Amino acid sequence: MNKTQVKTLVSVGIIVVLIGLFFITPKIFALKDNNGKPMVVNENALASSTSTEEINKNEVKHLPTPEPLKAIYMSSCVVGTKDFRASLVKVADTTEVNSIIIDVKDFSGTLSYEPTDPNLKHAWDSAKCGARDMREFLQELHSKNIYAIARVTVFQDPHFTKLHPELAVKSIATGLPWKDRKGLSFLDVGGKGTWDYTIAIARDAYSIGFDEINFDYIRFPSDGNMKDAKYTLSSGSKADQLEKFFKYLSVEMKKSNIPTSADLFGMVTTNNDDLNIGQVLERTLPYFDYVAPMVYPSHYPANFNGWKNPNTVPYELTKFVMKRAVERAEATTTAVAMLDNTKIDLGTSSKKVLYTHEPQSRLKLRTWIQDFDYGGTYDIPEVKAEIKATYDVGLTSWMVWAPSNKYTVGAFVKE
Repeated sequence: MNKTQVKTLVSVGIIVVLIGLFFITPKIFALKDNNGKPMVVNENALASSTSTEEINKNEVKHLPTPEPLKAIYMSSCVVGTKDFRASLVKVADTTEVNSIIIDVKDFSGTLSYEPTDPNLKHAWDSAKCGARDMREFLQELHSKNIYAIARVTVFQDPHFTKLHPELAVKSIATGLPWKDRKGLSFLDVGGKGTWDYTIAIARDAYSIGFDEINFDYIRFPSDGNMKDAKYTLSSGSKADQLEKFFKYLSVEMKKSNIPTSADLFGMVTTNNDDLNIGQVLERTLPYFDYVAPMVYPSHYPANFNGWKNPNTVPYELTKFVMKRAVERAEATTTAVAMLDNTKIDLGTSSKKVLYTHEPQSRLKLRTWIQDFDYGGTYDIPEVKAEIKATYDVGLTSWMVWAPSNKYTVGAFVKE
């Protein structure tokens, strides 16, 4: 091989190498981060790190809302205790129960799992109970076709009031956050910062696999020295202010197509005022997919509807109050208490006027059922009676509350 041939081969080799480098060298291109600053991205690395297998593995899937829904409740401490939570999964696995409501944010104001949103991490860092494997647990529930509901207490929140006392209900005497009889502080219903914080939690919980967000403690406080409570962020009547929050929350949740439910005091179905906490059934139903009055017989006063002890008539009481809920949901006008057209305070007036509203489907109503001994003994006959009463007024869905997380399984139909 002469020199000319060698030079030719070398030249060809160099060209081949250059062409190869062009195709195999990672392409570098500029993007901007969340702060608008340029960042370098390796296109080949992106491709290799987001394989189809990994995408499918990390993809969050949601179950459709079951109809009818039959749920039990799980606390934040129990969800972090694998043996205990497994026993509740077994209940759903072997009976008609098809959903579990899990505390995501409870009375403490802390979160029961590590959020993906870094702005919420403070609520996990301060938690005493919770599950580090919440995402995996939700996948387990879904594999068993169990619908997962995230319970979020909204305005009762001693954690967030410490971080943001400017959003809290204030003590007139001290100027500090007001506290109820249990020593728990509340966020002012009118605080826009609280609204956005609640929405951030709801979106984060949904993003890791929860199928629905259940909002509890959506009210003004009621237990404690109410004369010492000052609302610096709320305006108008309590019912007006709460409805403003419901409307805002509804708009934001619908943007993300997140199913929602709301817990209300049981007496919203029979009272024509706002119970002095802002809750009115007709002013809640339009803004949530489902509304669940907590009609625990133990929470009704003696002689309610002529019953000396409401605990002794779980069927009759549940039927009476939920029948009224159905009537009010489907009506177009309801008598409510108002002072006048300019200054409304549903909690202090006996004057009734007709409140006009759009009729709502009765199937938006779910019965919160009592399964705990308080003022009476609740066993198979009592729990079954509450379930039967739900069906007898034309409703299909119920949720069972037991603070101990120990349920009267014999009251549920086996499957």
